[in-house]
Amino acid sequence: MACIAGAFRALEYDLETLRSAEQGRGIRSFLRYARGNEPVGPPHPDVRFHDRSRSRLGSRRKGGQQGEALGRSRGGFTTKIHAKADNSGDIIAFDLTGGQASDSTHFETLLDIGPDITPRAALGDKGYSSKSNRVAARARGIAPVIPYKANEKNKPTWFAKILYKARARIEQGFGRLKRFKRVALRCEKTARNFRSIVSFAAGLCLIKFVHTA
Repeated sequence: MACIAGAFRALEYDLETLRSAEQGRGIRSFLRYARGNEPVGPPHPDVRFHDRSRSRLGSRRKGGQQGEALGRSRGGFTTKIHAKADNSGDIIAFDLTGGQASDSTHFETLLDIGPDITPRAALGDKGYSSKSNRVAARARGIAPVIPYKANEKNKPTWFAKILYKARARIEQGFGRLKRFKRVALRCEKTARNFRSIVSFAAGLCLIKFVHTA
């Protein structure tokens, strides 16, 4: 047995060691003379890191988060959906902004988007309460039903509380919209794709009956 072991050891010393194939480098033992000077050494622990990083080819660059309706608010890094609903609470129009955007600044935008109709009243919560918003609604022939803030001056003594109770329907509309996971979690990377998902989900909420042949 000793003679056989010695023969195998001599054979091992005469053979050239075969290097294992590494990701991105091929089999070195067969390409040793074809490639000339070849770096020898252990690969990086994370093979995703490339030691020759360079800029992307062409003029295309990776897009950032600017213009993608993303922003940081108290609830975290998210997107805010400013929605306009009909009397049934179904969302008929919406606009996307970052989570840090104020509701009050988008009141006029909500008045102008959506179907070409003029509602009698516009119901909104205290986030839309401002003198400029009420003036903008009245200029379009719409009665603003928005509660006044506690620190506002010259508040009227009368407010349409019964009419304002109908605002709960849009909250119910948002509840139906958030049943869609891709809307609630903002799974889309770009604002265009997220807008498409919200539009699709709002369209499904509008379809109350489906007739099959």
